[in-house]
Amino acid sequence: MSSTTFEAARTLSAPSLSLPRPRRRAWRGGLQGSEFTWAIAFVIPYAAVFVAFVAYPVVYGLWMGHEPRLYNELFSDPIYLRTVVNTAIFLGVGVNLKMFGALLLSGFFMRRSWWTKGLLLIYVLPWAVPALPTFISIHWMLNGQWGLVNNTLWDIFHIDGPGWLDTSRWLALGSVIAAHIWKWMPFWTVILLAGRMAIPQELYDAAAVDGATGLKRFTYVTFPLIANLYLICTLLSTIFTLGEFNEVYFVTGGGPALSTHVLATLGIRDAFQIGRPDLGVATVMSALPLMIPLVIILMRKLRTTDVQL
Repeated sequence: MSSTTFEAARTLSAPSLSLPRPRRRAWRGGLQGSEFTWAIAFVIPYAAVFVAFVAYPVVYGLWMGHEPRLYNELFSDPIYLRTVVNTAIFLGVGVNLKMFGALLLSGFFMRRSWWTKGLLLIYVLPWAVPALPTFISIHWMLNGQWGLVNNTLWDIFHIDGPGWLDTSRWLALGSVIAAHIWKWMPFWTVILLAGRMAIPQELYDAAAVDGATGLKRFTYVTFPLIANLYLICTLLSTIFTLGEFNEVYFVTGGGPALSTHVLATLGIRDAFQIGRPDLGVATVMSALPLMIPLVIILMRKLRTTDVQL
């Protein structure tokens, strides 16, 4: 028998293994149509809320702050120029001290003793409690006349403490930065601690064999492995801090004499206290030249870098 005849006979004799095709028309018209209707019914309320409370305020705010005359008025205001300097100091000092302290303390909390775990629980409490009562409490503790800090200085050391929030711009701004670090450093410490814990112990053992201990182990093993995480956390912290207003608003209120405002609090002052919402939007939008590059760098870093811990 020829090969062609054999193949034809095998094809005719082989059982058909094809399965019946599903009845797609009935399924689409029945179950799928019902699920699609319910999906639309659930999505529409959320879409309406998003448009009403997110998209519309953003678009309207951008429309209010689009006129060039607002920025001419803003840039000629000495309070705004001082606010830009305050924002730069708040970001540069606050973010870097906070992240550097979190990096150091994450190494301290790597200890496995029971008291270290208890201390870590106490350490994260400032971050866990709500921000509003925290900063209001700091405001009253730093009161120059009968605050807790000055009373303690007098009772123990017989030192008459300064007016932390009332007399000096730099004392007030430093108090705001200290409050910010105290509030948010525990959060980033826990993030970096998780990064340290993800490093395999075998790498440390190999480094110990090569003689890398102490500072050398941190320099050649730990920091190179968490450097990407540290950079991403720093970028995120800068973006978050740029929009922070709780510290300044509740600790100093922008005082003394409007000297400690940052862009977020000055925008609130312009929009609500002096009744110029367009100027307030322009104040906040003036931070976009810094915000947009930070977001772009962060997105590129997350997309192109494989963060290996």
